[in-house]
Amino acid sequence: MTILRAKMMHDLQLAGLAKDTRARYIGSIVCLAKFHRCSPADLGQDEVRAWVEQLERSDIGPTRLNQHFCALKFLYRKTLGRPEVVSFLSTPRRTTQLPVVISAEQVDWLLWALEQPKFRVLFTTIYGAGLRISEGCALETHDIDAARAVIHVRGKGGKERLVMLSPRLLVILRTYWRQERPPVPYLFTGRAGRPLNPQVARDALRLAAASAGLDHRKVTPHVLRHCFATHLLEGGTDLRVIQVLLGHERIDTTMRYVRVSTAMLAKTQSPLERLPTTG
Repeated sequence: MTILRAKMMHDLQLAGLAKDTRARYIGSIVCLAKFHRCSPADLGQDEVRAWVEQLERSDIGPTRLNQHFCALKFLYRKTLGRPEVVSFLSTPRRTTQLPVVISAEQVDWLLWALEQPKFRVLFTTIYGAGLRISEGCALETHDIDAARAVIHVRGKGGKERLVMLSPRLLVILRTYWRQERPPVPYLFTGRAGRPLNPQVARDALRLAAASAGLDHRKVTPHVLRHCFATHLLEGGTDLRVIQVLLGHERIDTTMRYVRVSTAMLAKTQSPLERLPTTG
């Protein structure tokens, strides 16, 4: 399994997949190996089917199930060159879910409930710039371009973008830097000066959400990214600008925020109002 893992990791890197995606794919294959207690290289379609059926009976959602399927397809099609083993797999059908969004006031409660400056500033930056948790944890000091008022972001799949650096966020970051002096070059670090582990940050946010009286099961780092987009939209920012700030390739991915913006819905006049008379 060790040799197979190294070979698959090499193939994933050659394919240009993001670090988090590579880790999830490897994690899926480790689960497969534990289920059968042998190397996945020794399995056939029947054994893979048995694991897939066990996954489908579990309570994992369609997104995670699809991640497992993608990992299986990559392993057997790319790394092992045995596509017939996963020829039966189809993409799980997804249900369309609206993003979870909380109000600006609740965001404020949440940020102040984070007692450690490192976590408070990290999540303030995530909300203030619309970052993913992995992007926030990977920020380096030279990514903060005060002269041009932008933040350089290294996104999923090695894609880079620029987002706004608000004057208020710049003051917060400078104050944090003077007080905490994190080991260079990173802004938010864990042990041994390495970038902060996203899971550690998620745990801190979950505790803060509970402390702020919010549903800690629903308030995740990505919710702050949803809030960034939705609150910008409610403030009148053009949808195309939000698309660029979020790093979305497709506008329909950004369009979902229109459906959750209660302010925009409230401002939309019903055709009933234009009738000459009403009952």
